[in-house]
Amino acid sequence: MSKEKKESSKKSSTTQIVKGRLDIARSGMGFVIVEGLEQDIVVRPNDFNHAFHGDTVKVQINKDSGRGRRTEGKVTEVSERLRTTFIGNVQVNKNVAFFEAASDKPIPDFYIPVEKLNGAVNGDRVVARLVKWGKSDKKPEGEVVSILKADDVNDMAMKELLIETGFPLAFSQEVLNEADKLSETITREELKKRKDCRDILTFTIDPVDAKDFDDAISIRNLDNGNYEIGVHIADVSHFVKPDSILDKAAYERATSVYLPDRVNPMLPEKISNELCSLRPNEDKYTFSVIFQVTNRGEIKHKWIGRTIIHSNHRFSYEDVQQIIETEDGLHHKALLLLNKLAKHYRKERFDNGAINFSSQEVRFTLDEKGKPIGIVVKESKDAHKLIEEFMLLANRTIAEYVSRIKINKEPVPFPYRIHDTPDDEKLKVFAAFARKFGYTFDIHDEAAVAKSFNNLLKDVSGKPEQHVLEQLGIRTMAKAVYTSKNIGHYGLGFEHYCHFTSPIRRYPDVMVHRILQECLDKDLKPDKKMEDKCKHCSDKERKAMEAERAGNKYKQVEFMRDYLGEEFDGIISGVAGFGFFVETVLHKCEGMVTVRDLSEFDEFKLDEADYALVGVRTGKKFRMGDAVKIKVVAANLEKRQLDYHWVQDDGKATLDAAKAKSTTRKKK
Repeated sequence: MSKEKKESSKKSSTTQIVKGRLDIARSGMGFVIVEGLEQDIVVRPNDFNHAFHGDTVKVQINKDSGRGRRTEGKVTEVSERLRTTFIGNVQVNKNVAFFEAASDKPIPDFYIPVEKLNGAVNGDRVVARLVKWGKSDKKPEGEVVSILKADDVNDMAMKELLIETGFPLAFSQEVLNEADKLSETITREELKKRKDCRDILTFTIDPVDAKDFDDAISIRNLDNGNYEIGVHIADVSHFVKPDSILDKAAYERATSVYLPDRVNPMLPEKISNELCSLRPNEDKYTFSVIFQVTNRGEIKHKWIGRTIIHSNHRFSYEDVQQIIETEDGLHHKALLLLNKLAKHYRKERFDNGAINFSSQEVRFTLDEKGKPIGIVVKESKDAHKLIEEFMLLANRTIAEYVSRIKINKEPVPFPYRIHDTPDDEKLKVFAAFARKFGYTFDIHDEAAVAKSFNNLLKDVSGKPEQHVLEQLGIRTMAKAVYTSKNIGHYGLGFEHYCHFTSPIRRYPDVMVHRILQECLDKDLKPDKKMEDKCKHCSDKERKAMEAERAGNKYKQVEFMRDYLGEEFDGIISGVAGFGFFVETVLHKCEGMVTVRDLSEFDEFKLDEADYALVGVRTGKKFRMGDAVKIKVVAANLEKRQLDYHWVQDDGKATLDAAKAKSTTRKKK
């Protein structure tokens, strides 16, 4: 072997390549965060190799780094882009155009061919998409997707939120063309493969403003005195085939994003609102779980497979709630029976260790321009719980079925929805805090923790401390994620669980449908990339939640701008060293009271164990869950930030007395 070949062989054998996420600081220096590595890998700007901030990359670690200094490396490949769409301005000079991204992270200018300006002129604020960046290209090439109008500030803000979190604003024409080719015709060939459920009473129950109906319930009496209840889910996988253009677009998004004034869908509207939406009086392809149950809720038989249904009616949650409360209305006997069974399954879940966290949904009433003119707090009622229980039952049934199937004595690679047990240290802190309100908390094992949570949530209901203890309880919990490594769902008390019931808006459900059909056909094709796909879906879900929270915050700030200078009752919803957060009782809008604004009264320090800010001289406490009065002093839309000032209430005299006492002590 030649000397050159020996050197090359030696070099390749010591080369280490790892995968991680690139974080680019404002200074321009990059850091690749790799799971399992204690230290980030430093990457210099010249070694980004066309990667942007947030991209998942492969990085080659420099051979000589890591010996007493920071590990350095260079990006060898961009595995996955966080985002391909950006907001910024175009600069047009004769036949040359460039796009400059508006970002606090360094992003190179895009070259825009003039034929891809799509009507944009010099100085326009636009949305641009990365088209390509070849190895030999100095600059990335892009195209203008849309022009942002300065008068539509709200629209621009919502689009920026989506882009910041890595969600494309629109589908490419290629994807839309593929969707348009799909036919809604029910074919004889397809009918032969499915159970025909069209003659069974079937209906959907959804929010009043919903357009995509991805689940329906059917019910009928059987001759043996039992009931047949079907949970029917839109058969998205019939239309969206693996590795197709449509599939790749759906996987890239992995979830729909629900902002206060819009939905950024995972699938084109042709699929989500037409082909797969289980609209009334239309035949639709579905994937179903059909249960035979007794009137006591005992499940005697389960059937899983593809079906065709015909929805007889579209109910809103409000419609069904009225029927439940009045025991009268269209299909009231069926709905009352389903509600009775749902309550039975709900009780059974909690008896078996599920945790009963209540949920409140804050929704904005918007005018025609998207400006919030009101806030409505919606609580989960029996109509919502009815649907929830049957969806949980279907999801659990599918996961249990797949978990029993083995390939070469190994589990089928499958996207389980798992929820780990709470962190012990967080639990200890929470238990100590709950004890201050008089609630005991047993943390000696998982079952005791679940039981303690449920007892606490029951006892605290309707009391001033309810909100704070519920919120802190939720924070002790692990985050639910997708993974092929099934450890069960602690919060639901299920050994096996997955997402099967919302394939229009969640990509894991599409994967579940495909694997399920393979299991039924006994034609399994194990996906070796399942864990990577699960991680991608979990990451996109987290990003969608970030966008949704930011969208809600934007609307809160926009709403409260009309109340500058006004005072409101609030509850302290969080504490930090720099101040405390307050959520208004009336509008559920959260803002910050800073320690700087409290400095005229005292110097305040954070007591982490007590979730409180404590005055050094006066001993005055601002503890999470305390009722306070605040004044709205600033509403910054750009930062999505509300600033409140604390307003002294009847406790002013007590505080003044404490201050006086403190001053007297000092003089002595």
